Amino acid sequence: MIKRYLLKLLGFYQRFITVIGFGSCRYYPSCSEYAKWQFEENSIPSAFYHSFTRILSCNQLFPGGIDYPLLDKLCRRPTKLELDAIKYWLVPNEKDRFFIIKNFDYKG
Repeated sequence: MIKRYLLKLLGFYQRFITVIGFGSCRYYPSCSEYAKWQFEENSIPSAFYHSFTRILSCNQLFPGGIDYPLLDKLCRRPTKLELDAIKYWLVPNEKDRFFIIKNFDYKG
């Protein structure tokens, strides 16, 4: 329930507040999209920690670039393996950690 509330709050921020900033995030995916992916796939404390550190590094002292969120642990398996049924691709990074990459063909 808390995750759903936080995701709605992020959706509101992305829809109405980011219009003011004119897409000024230094990273891809944007910091709000990164936080959204974190809250969808990780625990709440982990998502807060990773989102907070990402926002702190979104300034002129860091180069920016591509920074995909990491999944802490793999906890579910897809029931339907079709291209339009998979929301995120998981790319192995370290032992038991995966990069989360959005599937733009997802129709969910």
